[in-house]
Amino acid sequence: MHALSVRNTEPSLVLVAVVWYAVRVEPWRAAVYGLIAGLIEDLLSYGTGGAWTIATTGVAILASLVSRGFFADSIPLLATIAFAATLAQRLIYWVTMGFEGYPSGLGMMHFHEALFEAVLNAVVMTVVLIVLRRFDHRYA
Repeated sequence: MHALSVRNTEPSLVLVAVVWYAVRVEPWRAAVYGLIAGLIEDLLSYGTGGAWTIATTGVAILASLVSRGFFADSIPLLATIAFAATLAQRLIYWVTMGFEGYPSGLGMMHFHEALFEAVLNAVVMTVVLIVLRRFDHRYA
C-alpha cells in the first residue's frame, strides 16, 4: 500500500482483514485469526519480539466483542471499528515495545502516525465493503 502513503503512514491491509473477519465471528475464532496474522507480521518484521502478535490478537478479540449485537455489514460501523482498532493496535504495540526496551521519547510522533493510519484504514475498509457489495449478489 505504498501508493496510499500519507505522511509516511500507510494503511494496513492486515488490520483491515482482521477486523473484517473478527466482526463476523466469535471472539475465540477472531483471536486465532488475529494470532496467525500477528505471527506473520512479526515474522516479516525485524526486532518486534512478538509485539505485533500481541497487538493484532488483542484487537481481533476487541473488534469481535464490540461488534456483538450490530450488523456486520454496516459500512459506518465497520469504518468506525477499523479506526478504533488501528488506535488500539498501535497502543498495544507501543506499550509492548516499551516493555521490550524501546524508548518512549517519540510517543507523540507515533500517535500522529497512528491517527493518520486510522483514517486511512477506515477509508480502505469503506472502499473494500463498497466493492464487496458491488460483486455480492445478496445485495442486488
